[in-house]
Amino acid sequence: MYKLYKPELGSENVIRLSDNAFIPFDPVNTDYQKFKLDVTNGDQLQDADGNVMTQDAANAFIATLP
Repeated sequence: MYKLYKPELGSENVIRLSDNAFIPFDPVNTDYQKFKLDVTNGDQLQDADGNVMTQDAANAFIATLP
């Protein structure tokens, strides 16, 4: 499961909840690539407030990423 993280200053990231790892939105980062694949394949994604996104909403969000 992943959660979006939006710091007050800086760029948006995602947190992998299993180990609290911060994953930057960087196409060359292998964790970022795995995050996009996992969510597309049905892994849950929480918004920054902790609400679980529907699969359609998560897929739509993934589609906006580089």
